[in-house]
Amino acid sequence: QVQLVESGGGSVQAGGSLRLSCAPSGRTFQSDTMGWFRRTPGKEREFVAALTWRFGQTTYADSVKGRFTISRDIAKNTVYLQMNSLKPEDTAVYYCAAKQDDKSWNSGYWGQGTQVTVSS
Repeated sequence: QVQLVESGGGSVQAGGSLRLSCAPSGRTFQSDTMGWFRRTPGKEREFVAALTWRFGQTTYADSVKGRFTISRDIAKNTVYLQMNSLKPEDTAVYYCAAKQDDKSWNSGYWGQGTQVTVSS
């Protein structure tokens, strides 16, 4: 069974930075695409960023472009989300996800989430 384990969440003041990490545990696993999503109470899950494992191609939600950076460490099989210039509206539970190219995110693997709180 593959599990994705996130780390790096916490509390920070507006304008600050945090870096989230995500790595699979359990059996050896390699996905085609890994990504980050977030959810706040009462809202739908929101796409944040994604990265193709093989070529490192990235996509971002408009709300985080220029502030967040998704990257990977192939040797560590880990994906990161560097979050700079954080805003109170970035407060959410952040989830790491992984999927194969021919699958949807919903049918992929998900972490349990890590809380990010940005105070004004």
